[in-house]
Amino acid sequence: MTRTSVVTGGALGIGGAISRRLAAAGDLVVLNDIDPEAADRTRADIESAGGRCVTVIGDIVDDPTVAEVARVAGRADVLVNNVGDFRPAAPSFQDSTPDQWQRLYELNLLHVFKLTHALLPAMIEHGSGAIVNNSTVEAFRGIPQHPVYSAFNAGVSAFTRSLAVAVGRHGVRVNAIAPDLADTEQTPASWMLRGYDPDLMHTWVPMARFGRPDDYAAVVAFLASDEARFVTGHTVPVDGGTLAASGWFVRADDQGWTNRPHRA
Repeated sequence: MTRTSVVTGGALGIGGAISRRLAAAGDLVVLNDIDPEAADRTRADIESAGGRCVTVIGDIVDDPTVAEVARVAGRADVLVNNVGDFRPAAPSFQDSTPDQWQRLYELNLLHVFKLTHALLPAMIEHGSGAIVNNSTVEAFRGIPQHPVYSAFNAGVSAFTRSLAVAVGRHGVRVNAIAPDLADTEQTPASWMLRGYDPDLMHTWVPMARFGRPDDYAAVVAFLASDEARFVTGHTVPVDGGTLAASGWFVRADDQGWTNRPHRA
């Protein structure tokens, strides 16, 4: 029986890789994204590879978009709450504004509540379902320039744990991934490497490279699959070892913070 899988922010980067991987496994992918052109390109890629995909264009923080995703999906077997962003950003917490906090709340946590609330009842009714949320390693360590972003993603992981306990007896599993250092359109490697020696990458990423979108999609696909049938309530770091080796330092030039060592 074909699964229906919903992926928010499913056109580019990690979300695009998740959409493609789930479609390649035979799922009907309901792809939500705010960018219609990117969504159409990803849908075309999926269909040209023999998969099935329908798109719902709109900002997933908006109630009409949530309602339309729920309508199109009907009974979803898999929900991937992938949307999240550290922007709008400010130089420091004291420079940030309540409007920025509200947008970060909507982008990182509120939409997870909204879409899960819309799709969960049908999963419970049918006695099965898998929800995979996208948190961040920054939910588990200090990130001086983005404390509000970190706080809301800690909320994603707390929500994941608590909901998993509540709905496990109904056959619904809830897990999350915690990415770091993803080379995507949102955070390209060239941006992350600005001012740093790429030959020193092994000193701050134990696996000595940035993550590729499919590195994260592979873990999401596992958590959504029957192979993970007894796994629930966990946030899995997908970070090349950075959380294990984490540590932030003030930059030597006093221009912000870094967890990337410099040459002396």
